[in-house]
Amino acid sequence: MRAKGRSPLRKSAHQFGKGAEQLASNSSREKKVTAKLSDSLTFARGKPMKNRLLLAPLTNLQSHADGTLSDDEFNWLVRRAEGGFAMSMTCAAHVQRGGQGFPGQLGGFSDAHLPGLARLATAIKAHGSVSSLQIQHSGERSVPDLTGEEIVAPFDDAGTGARALSTGEVEQLIEDFIAAAVRGEKAGFEGVEIHGAHGYMLCEFLDEARNLRADRYGGTYENRTRIFWEIIDGIRKRTAPDYQIGVRLSPERFGCPTAQALRFAEELMVSGAIDYLDMSLWDCFKPPVDEAYSSEPLIDWFAKLDRGATRLGVAGKIFSAASAQACLDHGADFVFVGRAAILHHDFAARAVSDPGFVAQRFPVSRDYLRSESVGPNFIDYLATQWPNYVSD
Repeated sequence: MRAKGRSPLRKSAHQFGKGAEQLASNSSREKKVTAKLSDSLTFARGKPMKNRLLLAPLTNLQSHADGTLSDDEFNWLVRRAEGGFAMSMTCAAHVQRGGQGFPGQLGGFSDAHLPGLARLATAIKAHGSVSSLQIQHSGERSVPDLTGEEIVAPFDDAGTGARALSTGEVEQLIEDFIAAAVRGEKAGFEGVEIHGAHGYMLCEFLDEARNLRADRYGGTYENRTRIFWEIIDGIRKRTAPDYQIGVRLSPERFGCPTAQALRFAEELMVSGAIDYLDMSLWDCFKPPVDEAYSSEPLIDWFAKLDRGATRLGVAGKIFSAASAQACLDHGADFVFVGRAAILHHDFAARAVSDPGFVAQRFPVSRDYLRSESVGPNFIDYLATQWPNYVSD
């Protein structure tokens, strides 16, 4: 249920098909001069950012088994804040013990996590970077060997062994997302990002083919998106007026049709309920997989949406100052940098000062990664899960 006074646009899917060009009249690119990477950026709530480059939340396997912050994860994040990123965001912090999706995942489900989170938020802010806690549940991607609990998801899934959540369990999940956000504020973070992308729990609720729940959290488009609105409303009611809220979505590969992804993105932005939308595009300038939308780069479909006062950020294969600037030229308000930030803790500072800066490419040596404050568990993850990232 949405808070009173919020009435996001309700557009039918066909309005984002043949009629999508009509949205171009709402494009921010037509309303203002293109921003530069060095420009500051204000939000409806929260502190302004000193430039347009943000550290993307990256799986890094560096914290302790109980979810408490390790020195390796602390050093990884704070070094990026020191390197000029305008916002430094944690990797996904799971909101329930059973929602852990990988070893060494940062936790946000217990007050036992507060000391480490407070230490991290304080250090990030000390370098002039906005601090943000990303909150998440892995859903059917949870790992029972790590959690000791069964896998739960919005629906039963024989392939993963996931059991469908009851309505009461969905309500508890919503409460736990809200509690994690409140915990982040208590720790001193200036904002929170709700992770609704990459096939994790909230993303699974958006799956049109599989989320056929008969309660108010599935079946129809309105029901599949309801959990987001209830989490957002709950955070708004229980945190300070200037606490910043973002949402991360991924528009492809996870069962949400392109038309519905566009519809939901616009509804979130024009609602005024959030401060920014983080579109994880994987590759900002590739054509959409959906052939009906292949006439334009993926970034353009989202940049042309009406966004009200909400800011739009994008992520996906940004390895140079030029590619980051191109995102702004195409209408994004800011850019999330992921893999290039592994290679250069100071990617943001370099890109802001040098329009010709291009990141070093993978593979790189373990010694090189260590010099960039990448911890041993993160290095092993890159070496084993990402071909051609580590040279030795």
